[in-house]
Amino acid sequence: MFAGANGAGKTSVLEAVFLLSHARSFRSGSRDALLQRGTSELSIFAELSQGESRRVRLGLGRGLSARWEARVDGSAATLGNVVSECAVVCFEPGSHALIAGGSEERRRYLDWGVFHVEQGFLPAWRRYQRALKQRNHLLRQGVTQNELFDPWDRELEASATLLDQQRRCYIDALRVHLAQALQTLLPELGQVELRYRRGWAEEGELAELLRVHRGRDLGRGHTTVGAHRADWSIAFEHAPLREHLSRGQEKLTALACLLAQAGLYAEQRSEWPIVCLDDLASELDQLHQAAVVRHLQQAQAQVLLTGTDVPAALQAAAYRMFHVEHGELTTLL
Repeated sequence: MFAGANGAGKTSVLEAVFLLSHARSFRSGSRDALLQRGTSELSIFAELSQGESRRVRLGLGRGLSARWEARVDGSAATLGNVVSECAVVCFEPGSHALIAGGSEERRRYLDWGVFHVEQGFLPAWRRYQRALKQRNHLLRQGVTQNELFDPWDRELEASATLLDQQRRCYIDALRVHLAQALQTLLPELGQVELRYRRGWAEEGELAELLRVHRGRDLGRGHTTVGAHRADWSIAFEHAPLREHLSRGQEKLTALACLLAQAGLYAEQRSEWPIVCLDDLASELDQLHQAAVVRHLQQAQAQVLLTGTDVPAALQAAAYRMFHVEHGELTTLL
């Protein structure tokens, strides 16, 4: 538990942990906002215990060049190496965007989960992004020759097909965990359905659809179908549309998604990810706070929690207390 006044730097502690797992902040804004005012670089170091016998040291740094430098056990590494070693899920005031926001946030959520269980995901994702970048460049240049588009269209189809298969498998595995989490947090909304859309028509081959939509894409200057347009949504028995949810229900649904992802990770990897809860007391009522604390206690997950005071739900549990002031941590309990 990290306690302190507003603006003391509590959220920055969670942000640093999240960075090691996602190579980005959970807060919106430019990447330069990560740098402390008046400084030109940042660095994060952590030591993780993985089971009883393995410890790993991670490092991540970036200067004004905006290029990340990563290290694992003191040796230069890729961002993928660092992210694969450190799994973190985080619930914070902006998490409702997972339900109420745009599709990009939901793809990030989905792809983070797939990345941690499918070794072939990252190479396929990189292949897809490279081909997409090249095709979009041709579109912005107003190129019309088929022979210049065809290689990239075929590459997009090959990598997108693999990404789609892996995403579907992950969604299928996630459904059970999500239903359990929502039954705990939002039982009044009834049965839940998790829907996935791959980003192009189910009945068509992507390469053919890219050819058909090329004229439209030329007019817009970017590719309008493909795996980069994938999305998923949640429909409840008593709230079939997202617009039927209150702001509080959106938050609880987002929290359920994060708890479900953590549970699925634990099932597949035999260890829990780190769970970060930023200002839980102001985001949830006491009843739901208690439900979340009980769930995580049973899971034996490491939980990093922030707040101005210790939530009532936590007072009967075992925890360590840290005071945060001006970004400095002091052990209290």
